Amino acid sequence: MKKIFLTGATGVMGMEGMKEIVKRPKDYRLTVLARPSKKNKKKLKIFIDRGVDVIWGDLLDKDSIDKGVQQADIVLHVGGMVSPQADWNPDKTIKINVGSIINIVDSVKRLNPDAKVVYIGSVAQYGSYEVPYHWGECGDLMSPAIFDAYAFSKVEAERILVTSGIKHWVSLRQTGILHSGLLLKSSDPISFHVPIRGVLEWITAEDSGRLLERICRDNVPDEFWNNFYNIGGGKNFRLTNYEFESKILKAIGCPPPEKIFETKWFATKNFHGCWFKDSDILDDILHYREDIDPEQYFHIMKSKTPWYFKLAPLVPAMVIKAFMRKVAEKNFLGPLSWLNNENKEKIDVAFGSIDGWENIPDWDRIDLSRPNDNNPPATNKLLMNKDSVFEVVKERGGDVSNDIDDDLNPEKLFDVTCCLGHKFKLNAKALIAGGHWCPECMKINCKI
Repeated sequence: MKKIFLTGATGVMGMEGMKEIVKRPKDYRLTVLARPSKKNKKKLKIFIDRGVDVIWGDLLDKDSIDKGVQQADIVLHVGGMVSPQADWNPDKTIKINVGSIINIVDSVKRLNPDAKVVYIGSVAQYGSYEVPYHWGECGDLMSPAIFDAYAFSKVEAERILVTSGIKHWVSLRQTGILHSGLLLKSSDPISFHVPIRGVLEWITAEDSGRLLERICRDNVPDEFWNNFYNIGGGKNFRLTNYEFESKILKAIGCPPPEKIFETKWFATKNFHGCWFKDSDILDDILHYREDIDPEQYFHIMKSKTPWYFKLAPLVPAMVIKAFMRKVAEKNFLGPLSWLNNENKEKIDVAFGSIDGWENIPDWDRIDLSRPNDNNPPATNKLLMNKDSVFEVVKERGGDVSNDIDDDLNPEKLFDVTCCLGHKFKLNAKALIAGGHWCPECMKINCKI
């Protein structure tokens, strides 16, 4: 029986993964880490009754991590701070997301070096992709958006894992997860950080859960490990942000975006989101997608919402619009609050300039056409060799130590100096396959 240690069990992806794992009690013994809150104890009771072991602790408690890691065959590290909490608590987000992987790496190397570690990264690591340059893939340079502490924390945590020397690891960069709880986040101003014509390749919560269970199976090929993959729902779930808003509003009976939002409430820049060139690779290996129709899934989401969402069709558009304006005006994160408070730095980042904001077209003139959705071929095909290392480092304006063997070990660390003189260590796997670069420059660029 395979022993699994899961963090983040009470979150969306972790909960769905737990549901899948407990369906196979003869194959798995599951231990989860959870904070001992009333809410978590209520959530986990049904799973405890089905034989799941719970370590009541947190990600920064080394003893809790040690308990989970020491007997595990596979560590599924799903836990951490995510949006919107991450946007309101940037320092705490970095502390937890980076600190947790440090603890896990330390525990694995010290107590259980044969354990396999699955790290759940994020599409946020890629930063802002603007149409018509809206396709991303593993190997693209990690370039988090400005002020995005969450994205910075996910890149840094991934780098720590990949350069740790652990025998078996994999990083799965998760996209936006479709689940009924998304509707509850509509009252958070980060909803307006998303450009109207931006794109995202979504995935369902259920597909994410199946993915976690499939990774634990015995038939996962050895070559799957020690690599990076993008998690996405595939072609049918590649939507523009306008399409997403339109579909979800229609499903719950609300008026369309044109009736309840103004175009000038939405940022036009500096938010993560892309369609993946290579997300089919992961499904080809693990076969986790249900291939449900997106329209059908939005109606499933509606059926799981609280009762008061069923009253949405009765609320006049002008009332909803007045409420959403208040959301966009919320201090600190609301784009309209940056304009009201003349926060030039935030305005420049979100709109390019005050002129950029003033020139945003109204709904009758804005371009809502769907960008090119013909999946282009993957382009990051560099071989994992010495020449490729020097090529990538030179392209990024840095220098690399000359003590790299001709028969390159992709996991072996070497010294790198960036164009600003920062010194750091990488290996070929992180540099070429992962798109990693200078952590100090990333921190500066993110304004963290």
